[in-house]
Amino acid sequence: MKNLLYSREKAVNYAINYTVVPNPAFKYFVLYGENGGDCTNFISQCLNAGGAPMIFSGENPWWYSNNNTPNLSDDKWSISWAVAGSLYWYLKNSYAKNLYGVKGKEVPSVSMLEPGDIISYQDSKGIIAHSAIITSFDDYGNPLIAQHTPNVLNIPYIKSWAAKMFFLKISL
Repeated sequence: MKNLLYSREKAVNYAINYTVVPNPAFKYFVLYGENGGDCTNFISQCLNAGGAPMIFSGENPWWYSNNNTPNLSDDKWSISWAVAGSLYWYLKNSYAKNLYGVKGKEVPSVSMLEPGDIISYQDSKGIIAHSAIITSFDDYGNPLIAQHTPNVLNIPYIKSWAAKMFFLKISL
């Protein structure tokens, strides 16, 4: 297998281009009550744009398939592609086992992150319920993020509802 490099620049550029107006080549996951949303689908798209290869088989799959039809309802995806907690565990497991593809090394401080890294947010029930990508930093060195649900670009990374945040340093 060839040695892959994660392009933070490509991941961030993708985020900038498709935060406000989602990429029409991918299904957009709408929010149902307080469940679901498109945050992790969007983050997976950013990781893929940064060079992360889709993994269709094996112990740790991470993929999206549009089935080459105009109807996005025909699309299929792995749970780790579209569910916040599943992506978090996918990235951590891939790092811990040094598996092929994208990995996330959990670091203790947001100050250790850079553009293209991921923040996973846990709610008060202990559920990892949201994902975002760092796109830049403010004048004080605090990360700014891009996210879907809601679709916003370069906002502060702090979420008042988040009981805990997990900081993932991304690599391939």
